[in-house]
Amino acid sequence: MSHSTFPCEHDFQQALSALKRGEIVAYPTETFYGLAVDPENDQAINSLYELKRREAGKPISLLVPNLEVLSTAVRYIPPPYEKLFSQFWPGPLTLVFPAHASVSSMLTAGGDTLAMRISSNPVARHLCELWGKSLTSTSANRSGEKPFVTAGEVQDLWGNQLGCILDGGEVPGGKGSTIVHCSEKEKKCRILRPGVISAKSISQVLPLYDIICKS
Repeated sequence: MSHSTFPCEHDFQQALSALKRGEIVAYPTETFYGLAVDPENDQAINSLYELKRREAGKPISLLVPNLEVLSTAVRYIPPPYEKLFSQFWPGPLTLVFPAHASVSSMLTAGGDTLAMRISSNPVARHLCELWGKSLTSTSANRSGEKPFVTAGEVQDLWGNQLGCILDGGEVPGGKGSTIVHCSEKEKKCRILRPGVISAKSISQVLPLYDIICKS
């Protein structure tokens, strides 16, 4: 059975200090445990790729504390996303935006889009709010391996390779966040990765859009 807990403020301050030093911080989300670094620190992003043994061609999504921070990282917000915000955020829906030119190409894997969400996990939300900017959101496991649902699993794998681990208790696991990319011009909404939010739920919010599931 899952259970939740909440780190003390000292733990959060340790996490913030680690992020400022360019270190990697583990934290719980509404699906699995994730790994955070400062998205404005390319050296920290590179360390994250190396730690996870993640292919350089795979982009990394971000968590943001609010829409104001999100707006600084994107060129514009596609109109259908406003409806998805109101229905599914905070929550396990990751949306793909046209990235602002200032965003590190390491996060976009050289592309022109950036995936982001606002987490509904209280620990992740509080960390983002204290940080005041975006944070990376990639699962706290080696690429291709099973993601983790407890801080203990994260500790067992990474140990002192991380700057800090925020223990938020056991998280739900199961499916990850649903990743969606909508095109206003084509009236199409592509589900790039199926997850917690179903295609049916999205279609109910965007009835005029074709919902396309990536095979």
